[in-house]
Parts: sequence; C-alpha cells; structure tokens
Amino acid sequence: MMSYASSVIPILLSSFFAAKVEKGFKKIVPDVVKTFVVPFLTILIMVPLTFLVIGPIATWAGSLLGAATLWIYKLSPVAAGLIIGGFWQIFVIFGLHWGLVPIAINNLTTLHYDPVLATTVMVCFAQIGAVLAVMLKTKNKGLKSLSVPAFISGIFGVTEPAIYGITLPLKKPFIMSCIGGAVGGGIIAAIAGKLWMFGGMGIFVFPAFIKPGSSLDMSFYGAIIALVAGFAVAFILTYLFGFKDPANKEKIPNEPKASKVFDKNRTQVVASPLNGKVIPLNQVEDAAFSSEVMGKGVAIEPTEGKVVSPVNGLVTTLFRTKHAVGITSDNGMEILIHVGMDTVRLEGEHFTAHIKQGDTVKAGDLLVEFDIAKIKAAGCEVTTPIIITNSADYAEINPTAKEAIEQKETLLTVCG
Repeated sequence: MMSYASSVIPILLSSFFAAKVEKGFKKIVPDVVKTFVVPFLTILIMVPLTFLVIGPIATWAGSLLGAATLWIYKLSPVAAGLIIGGFWQIFVIFGLHWGLVPIAINNLTTLHYDPVLATTVMVCFAQIGAVLAVMLKTKNKGLKSLSVPAFISGIFGVTEPAIYGITLPLKKPFIMSCIGGAVGGGIIAAIAGKLWMFGGMGIFVFPAFIKPGSSLDMSFYGAIIALVAGFAVAFILTYLFGFKDPANKEKIPNEPKASKVFDKNRTQVVASPLNGKVIPLNQVEDAAFSSEVMGKGVAIEPTEGKVVSPVNGLVTTLFRTKHAVGITSDNGMEILIHVGMDTVRLEGEHFTAHIKQGDTVKAGDLLVEFDIAKIKAAGCEVTTPIIITNSADYAEINPTAKEAIEQKETLLTVCG
C-alpha cells in the first residue's frame, strides 16, 4: 500500500502524461462535446494509470532521487551550500529555483528532512544587509526612502522590492548580497542544518529548523549564526566597496542646478491597439504593472484577439513568446504592449506575430494575433497592459475616460 498524500514526483509525472492524453483527445473529440468529454476521458484513463503504474514507479524513483541528492550533498556539503546559497537569488530571477523545490519536497517525504533548501533560507538576510548599507551610504533621498520598506519586507522574506528596486539596478550590492548568501549557505551546510518542514521565509523560517519533538539543537543555532554572518558580510562588502550612487555626479563649480523642463503644451496621443474594456492600471493583478514600476499607462480586457500598432514607429522588441511587443514611436515614446498575465509560460502557443523586431510600422498595422478562448482555457488572463516605459520623460500621461474602446481611438494622451 502506498500513500501519495505528501508526494510530489508521482503528481508531476501524472500531470505530464495527463497533458499528453488530453492533447490527443482534443484532436479527435468533436468541438460540440469537447468541453466535458475530454476531461472525462482524460480522468478515466489517468486515474487507474496513476495508481497502478506511474505512482509506484515514481515513488521508487523519488526515493532513489532523495537518497542520491543526500549522497551528493554529503560528498561536500560546504561546497554545495556555497554554490546554492550564492546563486539562489539568480536562480529565483530566472525561475530556475523551481527545479530544486520538488527535490526538497521529495526529501521531506522520504527522508523527513531536507538539507538542500536549508542552505538558501538565509539569503534574504544577506539581501537586506546590502540594502541597509545602501540606505546608510546613499545621498539620494529617493533611494534612501525606497530602502526602508525594502529592508522591512526583506525581514519577513519578501525580497523582490530589495532585488528589483535597489540591489540589482545598482549591480554591486546585488553581487555582495550573493556573496553573503554563499557564506550563509556554507555555514548552514557545515553544521548540517536541516529543514524539518516547509515554513515561512525570513524570520518565520526558524521554527522549520527545529526537529519535531526535540529541543533546540545546533541546526537551529547554526541558522542564527548563518543569518548574522550572511547579513554582516553583505553589509560590510556593500558599505566598503560602495556603488554608483545616483546622487554622486561630478559637478562643475558654481554650475546652476539643472532641472528638466516639460512643455505641457506639447501633446502626443497613443491610439488603442485593441478592442475591449478599459481597466485602470492599478487594478491589474500583476504588481509589476499595477505599481507603475515599469511605467504609467492603462490596461485593456480585449474582446478581439488582434493587436495593432498604436503609433508610427519602430518595433524595438518582440518577445520570443510573441506575447509582448515594444515599440518606439517616431517621437521617442517607448510603448510596451503585454498581452495577458503569465502568458510567457505558453511559449508562444496561441499567438501569431505579423511583424519582427526591427520592422517599421504605421499606426493601425497588425502586430500580433492571439486566441482569447484558448489562452483562457490554458489558465491565463488576457488583460493587456499598455504602458509608456519612459514615463519619466513626460509631465503627464492621461488615460482615456472611456470604459470601452476600439482600435485606433485615443487611449493615452501624453503631455510634455
């Protein structure tokens, strides 16, 4: 008898084969009954196949994988800790960290503890060590004020504001935080630290280092040591070696302070690239857009899967997955059209590009077509942000007051 209640490998394999079976049925089942017949037939085949074949094989393979991972870790735990801890933030940026998560879950299932992800959980403290150094060293008021909430959120394990808002743009602090992460990961590995459960991040991770039914041991105290060491290393290196402070610019003596002058009488319009419902940008679920960190603009819930050029200009970016297009207008305005939320994972499926990077386009030219129904069926939203990525170059960016809009109608009025 096998229980799959806490397993991960059987579920992943079963989902993989279910996707293949479902895709096959979609090709042969008539559209009129496809909605309910395809899922029914897929489940009818996959349930017995999972319990009789995939489950047992995957469970045995998972046990071997957990044992192999632990064996490799035991060969040189410190080296493993240094590498994983040092590169963890880079893994996260590119989404590669998800490759280690199933191994950790499998270790918890088969070994009842995990030493792999244990080497990564102190990385957030190295990150905020670098942020604190930036906050104390910078003379830029905006950067200093941004560092405060980034530091606080990092304490609780949320490091995206620190990474994308501060350390990564400044480059050196990010590198120093990676070094601090490597030190923390190496220490955790050296004292054979183990995660006994999946818990929170930041300061909430410490209970996960306590073995159920046992008192505090070196695994717990070692985690505290790793926290302090990683934090201190990142802080000291960032503070000593510094970074290019946005406030530190060479000035000519007695040079008058330059300020950007906007001509509010100079206006440009951005036409709508889509037909659909207009949605304020702050209502978009993706924080990268709703926070306006990528630029100001508006979003559209499309009713037709056609994207046309909103301006005359040059196609400066066409994502490989065809879900996003960047255009620079003839007047220098940089516009990003991002079709849907998380549509990058579709790898270009259900999208057809009619242009390529480097093409010159006119307002109204067809850029991309996409299948709304199939994208939604794949579990993605089609809400499409249209943003001005160089918003700082303009005094005002005003969205239309219309609730519904058609292609070529004015979507954004840009002043300055």
